[in-house]
Amino acid sequence: MKKRLLPLLLILVPVLALAAEDGVHLDKANIDPDNQQSLQRGARLFVNYCLSCHAAGLMRYERMGQDLGISELQVAENLMFTGGKVGDLMTVATDPEDAVEWFGTVPPDLSVIARARGVDWLYTYLRSFYLDPSRVTGVNNLVFPDVGMPDVLWELQGWQKPVITTVKDADGTEHKVIDLELVKPGLMSPKEFDRAMRDLVNFLDYMAEPGKHDRQALGVKVILFLLVFLVVAYLMKKEFWKDVH
Repeated sequence: MKKRLLPLLLILVPVLALAAEDGVHLDKANIDPDNQQSLQRGARLFVNYCLSCHAAGLMRYERMGQDLGISELQVAENLMFTGGKVGDLMTVATDPEDAVEWFGTVPPDLSVIARARGVDWLYTYLRSFYLDPSRVTGVNNLVFPDVGMPDVLWELQGWQKPVITTVKDADGTEHKVIDLELVKPGLMSPKEFDRAMRDLVNFLDYMAEPGKHDRQALGVKVILFLLVFLVVAYLMKKEFWKDVH
């Protein structure tokens, strides 16, 4: 899969728009941090579609490979496109001045974007681009109105157009609702694209806190130990005090 030279996620200049008037429903990402194959697929999507413009300056290729069960040779051959060493941080070659000229701002580092935005937000955002001729990029986004980045995933997802309807609440208040309709299919079916975005969000969630899974597993063990110790301590207390009147 060839490397894209466009950003994947957020160029942060939010402006109120029609889709944001009443809020946007966020779909459940339902990621599986224990699914190593999903994380590997997500890593591949990240380096091919995100890393040209969005850095992950808190993550090293070596650490990613170790955590995801990818050998250093595989990382170097399949996940590194600009040379360097496996121990390097996942930075980008795009000059900040060029980024400002092209996109209006420097694309943000995505190391902890999953913690900042949440996995449901990211999952919905990645699937919510639609055609908008009024925008310089030709697209807009339901979750992030007037987003500054282009839809770099259009080849996979295809093109969507907005379908706007007016609905009334129980009290008679009217408001606009936007649904998205696929007008030009991409390389993936909608189901396949949803799975791909779930894999990508799964990887972003891992990258935001690589030690989270181990920490949570250790926390469960500690709680179980404390519960067992509580029972033992209670029985010892009864034994020590049984002859005390």
